[in-house]
Amino acid sequence: MSLRGGDPAEIGGYPLEARLGSGGMGTVFLARTSSGRPVAIKLIHQHFAGDEEFRIRFRQEVAAARRVSGAFTAAVVDAAPEAEQPWMATTYIEGPTLAQLIAAKGPLNGVELRKLGIGLAEALRDIHRVGVVHRDLKPSNVVLSPEGPRVIDFGISRAADQQTLTMTGRVIGTPPFMSPEQLQAPRGVGPRSDVFSLGTLLVYAATGRGPFDADSPYLTAYQVVHEEPSLGPVPEVLRAVVESCLAKEPEGRPSADELLVLLRDLPADLGVTGANGLGAGHTRDIATQHHLAARDTPAPTSTAETAPGTARDATPAAAQDTAVTAAPDTASDTAPAGADAGSSGTPIGRRLRRRWRPVLAAAVAVAAIGGGAAVLQAGGADGDSVGKANGARDKGNSVAAPGGVLPDGFRSWNRTVLGGREDIPDELRCVVSGEALFCGGGGVVATRIRLVDGSQVWTVKSPGVPAQGMHLVGATHDTVLGYRFAAEGAAQDFAAEVVAVDADSGRELWSAASGAQSTAVTGRTQDAVVVGSLVVTVDAANSRFEARDAHSGKLAWESPFPVGTQCAPVLAGSRLVAMCATVAELNAFEVRHPTLRTVDRASGTLGRPIAVDGPAVPMGAADGALVLLQEHREGVEPTGYDGVARVHLVSRKVTYSRLAKTYPGTPGMTDGTLYVSRQSGLVTALEPATGREKWSRQTGVEGASGPAAEADARYFSSATGRVVALAPDDGRILWTTDPRTDGLTGEQGASPRVAVAGRAVVVVASSNTLFAFDARKPPKSD
Repeated sequence: MSLRGGDPAEIGGYPLEARLGSGGMGTVFLARTSSGRPVAIKLIHQHFAGDEEFRIRFRQEVAAARRVSGAFTAAVVDAAPEAEQPWMATTYIEGPTLAQLIAAKGPLNGVELRKLGIGLAEALRDIHRVGVVHRDLKPSNVVLSPEGPRVIDFGISRAADQQTLTMTGRVIGTPPFMSPEQLQAPRGVGPRSDVFSLGTLLVYAATGRGPFDADSPYLTAYQVVHEEPSLGPVPEVLRAVVESCLAKEPEGRPSADELLVLLRDLPADLGVTGANGLGAGHTRDIATQHHLAARDTPAPTSTAETAPGTARDATPAAAQDTAVTAAPDTASDTAPAGADAGSSGTPIGRRLRRRWRPVLAAAVAVAAIGGGAAVLQAGGADGDSVGKANGARDKGNSVAAPGGVLPDGFRSWNRTVLGGREDIPDELRCVVSGEALFCGGGGVVATRIRLVDGSQVWTVKSPGVPAQGMHLVGATHDTVLGYRFAAEGAAQDFAAEVVAVDADSGRELWSAASGAQSTAVTGRTQDAVVVGSLVVTVDAANSRFEARDAHSGKLAWESPFPVGTQCAPVLAGSRLVAMCATVAELNAFEVRHPTLRTVDRASGTLGRPIAVDGPAVPMGAADGALVLLQEHREGVEPTGYDGVARVHLVSRKVTYSRLAKTYPGTPGMTDGTLYVSRQSGLVTALEPATGREKWSRQTGVEGASGPAAEADARYFSSATGRVVALAPDDGRILWTTDPRTDGLTGEQGASPRVAVAGRAVVVVASSNTLFAFDARKPPKSD
């Protein structure tokens, strides 16, 4: 579509070539970067541009959208939320929309349908991880690129939706693809609303019609809220999954992560069904199918041990390890997998709606290793480690014998900290100080909890939407520092602020607006740091460091950033370092030439720049040097880590070591050793000085972050609360616990979820869940 009279010739320096479309909130143009790369620029309508409340929300949404990987979405290339007429540029995705394809060619076949569902679930997973809810997932917002489906127009629609609701209370969306809660209580819409919309899209793609289509939008909306879906010729094996997505209540639906596991379990062509309705020839782990039958089979009163060589022995060891959240495996050893479906008379779709939480929690935990039975049982270090872990648990979980003592009066406990947002995946992070545990994140600025019994002493809540990865800043002997996010509707010109709280009383002492460039500069979310009795922050304009006395808030010094750069604070042991990048590289979302400068803690004076090959992520100090992992990228997408840089801050010497291969996953460092935890649960230990691999161990703890260190163990934990203890010398598994809650296990780059106080291990999980236990007596499997 050619440009019209009155359309601008360029936006933000990007020359426009064509008009791609226009909607109620803005117009989308095709433009080019200076290198010729096509981008789609969304220009906000002028009447929105004049509303400051909308600008605040749009600014927050742009920041959140930048965190999405872009693998299954249109990645943000550039944005100007402060421009006279705000705009955002994303990668241009070439291809027809789902609406265009269905109109031209009709419904999709089984293979295409399954690929579409998996791609959309992956896209929602990426979007939801950063706290964004799409709210308008419909056929015209799905582009079918040659690489697979891409979801567009997330983020902006959410900002516009909130603004419209604030002003008029109108419901915004497209009724055939909206969730019941969008029509009934739009302010409370959460991630599972998008899962409902994805279910409607799959029905539309399979049949050419939505499951609630009617003659008028009003009747359609009524049917969405009150009537059962019309599924028509949806393939039988897909129908069970779709029905779970279309549950009327959000808690009855799977999360995007859990849905992804279900879709991957389906047969490639969706065309062959087995006795249990899930289909034969499925491509993922048999454990998911096994659990679906086992959950509705009454558990026996006692379970005999199963000898090697029986049906149970054929299940991968790690899958057995995780399956304890479902009924004992003996139930399915004594009856065919399909017997439950036939004898109970309950359709699998209804069982999914009723029971998806415990079943899918297990399925998510084993998803990445379920298909690897041959690998896990073929012998070698990785296979043996899983077997040893299971054997250790059978003997009472007492293999690990960590040093240290328990706090006086300590007993195991489990707690949910009040104050988090139910519509967004939340997590806390904690630090131990004497007999106190201080935690923050997930809608909580800070909370004090008694380490010995988990009782909550005080809590300071944050009214706004928490940003992924921003948790507790830190603590001194008398002060706790956390983040507070701008409340919805509040006319505050900041996305986040650092808040100081008295450690004894929970009284707020002071607050200061905080910038948010650390992720772009360093690859880690750490916008403020505690150094001694000072807290160092970046000002709201991202122009300087500000150091304050942590308790009084008195400004100790200010240090402007070098001209043309923005910086983030980094700790190298007790040293404070500024990691800086040029504004040009930040605007291009590609920091390849960062510089490091020492910061004088007394005056804030910056030292001379030390150039480092990037992209690089600071990990901590070892042998007097700051250690950074070098990212490997394909285009602008990071795919893992392929090198180590060691910066000697005194001599200013930089040494580099190449890794033997690229290691994808979540990095961490403790006691002079680097660790990378893969999504599949594989943990690798690396020598910082040489890049040499020390050991690699398959843990079965999917999406783990870590490590937390104790003298004789390294702890890694996932958002589900599943924990593994590894021996630091060779990585052997000392023990593993079961999941405690449903959680998004796909997040990468997460900070450690475990805090250690002697033998007391404190673990955080999703939804502000905390639990603590004695490391010598970890929780036994049920």
